[in-house]
Parts: sequence; structure tokens; C-alpha cells
Amino acid sequence: MPRPSPRRRPAESGSRGRKSAFDAVRFAPDCILNLRASFPTAADAAYRADSWLRERQASGAREVLIITGRGQGSPDGIAVVREAVGRCFPGLRRTGVISAWREHDPGSFVVELATLQALVGAPRRRHHPRPEPSRDAGVLNGLEPELLELLRRLAIAALDAHGVHGPSESFVTDEMARHFSRLVQGVPAGKDPGPALRPLLQHLLDEYDA
Repeated sequence: MPRPSPRRRPAESGSRGRKSAFDAVRFAPDCILNLRASFPTAADAAYRADSWLRERQASGAREVLIITGRGQGSPDGIAVVREAVGRCFPGLRRTGVISAWREHDPGSFVVELATLQALVGAPRRRHHPRPEPSRDAGVLNGLEPELLELLRRLAIAALDAHGVHGPSESFVTDEMARHFSRLVQGVPAGKDPGPALRPLLQHLLDEYDA
């Protein structure tokens, strides 16, 4: 005969209710990703968290909340969604999407998003390297002239900030493609990247000019 599930203690329920209320004040609705509500698979949860964090970074958010649940309803009580999301964080930090994360409670994480400069910043170079043939320039095909000009200015500004002065045309094109490839990941699929990326590129240029 199945054992009845234990009732939640009033104090525990009240504590969780207060915490949820504080979270609603601390985080705007668009800065909370509730994966617990949709019961995703581990792979789906990781994909959604990765895409959402990139989109939130592109929007200018600084701190967000990801609710994964504690895994109490999962087989053997293993928090597969929580573990899958947690495994995303180191890679996202290495690639400049997030700067830090921490456990908010056993069923959620607070994530600090990195600046856009951290996302697109060129690697520091002590010497001007020999330019290599552009391998990713195809991603720039079909972009409007205004967007290409902003990407070009950003590439030159980023290289100059890291000690690369007077770069070759192929080197600049590679940097443009690399910046575009990283920034466009924050644009929702199927959406025209132009309107979304223009203000981001201008914001980055203003940061380099400051």
C-alpha cells in the first residue's frame, strides 16, 4: 500500500512563501527562469538555460534567478534538471556569458551575467600575429551596411585596446565575424539580428570610447 506523502510543515510553507515574495521584489519577471514549472528533460533544461542566459546578457540584465527545483519528484529523488543546469555554468563563464553563480536555495541559482565586453573582448596579444585566412567571414554575408560598419568599428576598437594597431583587412574581418557570432547567440531564433544588435554594438563602442 503506498505510503501517503508527508504534509509540509506550516513553518516550512510560510518560509518558502516569504522567500518567493522577496524574490519577486528582487528580480524582475523577465529575470526569472522557472524550469521547475515545465518539467523539462535534463537536455532541454540545459539548452533553455544556456539560450536564456545569452538573451538576458544581450538585453543588459546583470543578475538573474534560475529555478530548477530540488528533484523531489524525480526518480530516486535525483535533481537531474538542477545538475544539468549547473554543468552549463563553467562553460558559460569561460566564454564570457556569465561572471559568477551561486546557490540561492536547494532548488535555484542566482547567476551574475558578464558584461558584453567580456563576451566579445579580443584575446590579448603581445605582438601582431601573422593574419590567417578568414574562416568565419561567411557569417557576415547578407548583413546590412550599417551593421557591418558598426561591427568593423567594434573590431578595430577591441583590437586597439589590446595592443593590435593597424591590423590587416583579413584580421579585422575575422574579428568582425567572431564578434557577430558571439553576439547573435543572444538574439532569439528567427528574429532579424539587425534591430537587436545595433544598440548592443553602439553600447560596446561607447564603452571602448569612455
